[in-house]
Amino acid sequence: MLEQILELDKQVFLFLNNLGNPSWDGFWMFYTDKLHWIPFYAVLFFFMYKKRNDKSIILTAVVIALMILFTDQITNLFKYGLKRPRPCHEADLIDVMRLVKSWCGGAYGYFSGHASNSMAVAIFSGFMLKQRFKYLIYILIVWSLAMGYSRIYIGVHYPLDVLSGMIFGGFSGYMFYRFESYLHKRFTLR
Repeated sequence: MLEQILELDKQVFLFLNNLGNPSWDGFWMFYTDKLHWIPFYAVLFFFMYKKRNDKSIILTAVVIALMILFTDQITNLFKYGLKRPRPCHEADLIDVMRLVKSWCGGAYGYFSGHASNSMAVAIFSGFMLKQRFKYLIYILIVWSLAMGYSRIYIGVHYPLDVLSGMIFGGFSGYMFYRFESYLHKRFTLR
């Protein structure tokens, strides 16, 4: 059963990866680069700052840092615990897939750190800002889905890597949002 799921994952990967063409490669390489999103994260954090007072935003910043650290480290535990090779490290795929960049990352890819981190940010930020921006969470989820697709497009993750990362990231984002809300009510003044 597991072999069938992994084979289906390879076939879906090849289908989605081969949808790409060189005219879109630059866009997806830009999209998948975490550094390009720093201004976006800064805007989200600014709106969180506007929601909280000066002192409690430090608490929010610490929780966000813990959330990213948590999702990164759990992702690495899975990657090095399960040791599923990235598609770009599979000899039987390299000739039939599109590898958009020359270096495809570490040896293992299950599950995607980009997918888990982006979904954690989407869920956490969407819930934090839901009173001011009612539909923001949906926009952020679409942003995160596109981030996950970018990893398949450039050839460094299977769809199951991305889906698992998104599920874990969504759960983590919600749990850290609840944790931040609890700490805010417990330790700060309104």
